[in-house]
Amino acid sequence: LSRARTAVVPHSDPEAVHKTLDAARAEADHDGRAVVVSDSVFSVDGDAAPLTAYAAACRAHGAALLVDDAHGLGVLGEGGRGALWAAGLAGDRDVVATMTLSKSLGSQGGAVLGPAKVIEHLVNTARTFIFDTGLAPAAAGGALAALQLLRREPGRAERARAVARELHRRLTAAGLAAVLPDAAVVSVRAPSPEQAVRWAADCRAAGVRVGCFRPPSVPDGISRLRLTARGDLTERQMDEAVGAILSTAPTA
Repeated sequence: LSRARTAVVPHSDPEAVHKTLDAARAEADHDGRAVVVSDSVFSVDGDAAPLTAYAAACRAHGAALLVDDAHGLGVLGEGGRGALWAAGLAGDRDVVATMTLSKSLGSQGGAVLGPAKVIEHLVNTARTFIFDTGLAPAAAGGALAALQLLRREPGRAERARAVARELHRRLTAAGLAAVLPDAAVVSVRAPSPEQAVRWAADCRAAGVRVGCFRPPSVPDGISRLRLTARGDLTERQMDEAVGAILSTAPTA
């Protein structure tokens, strides 16, 4: 939408960001403006981006940092304040955050947080905002109620992370290849796309709904099941979920 030139760098590589910004600044027609865009927590493997290092690279080159905190809000930082808060970047004038209200907050829609000038610019010029329908009052109210609940019960965020770590521990102890989660996403590798689809369907039939990532939506070509930990999962529910995943796992 911005018609800007784009450059893709290797995963979680701040040095590559430095080099890319250096190269852009050296171009004759470069106007000096640049934005580095990243997830806070990557949705495929659940690993966290090196936001502090990204911010340092941006500031060294006069670039802005735009972070999608969809998987960080409500899970990372004190009381679930998000990945930018945890990195000490929340509210900085050269940082903009986007976030969804439909994950940890259990509502619908999204939000943009940033300097007043950025928000004013989006409100007045962003086509995707101007020509979109406003949030239903119930969705906005639901998200606000969830935020108020987090403020009253800040331990829910840590509980979600603890559940994710426990799911990872149990699955890897049983021999599955799972990525150690930085937030609430637990990624379990599958042998092939076909087996991943069948595995997810078998889990669903056993009463456990899991996500299924497979090519072309995964850049590395590795298919996965994606679990999302909830802070209110009981020990019995974790037993049932892990049992269903293990009992339906591909044998080869």
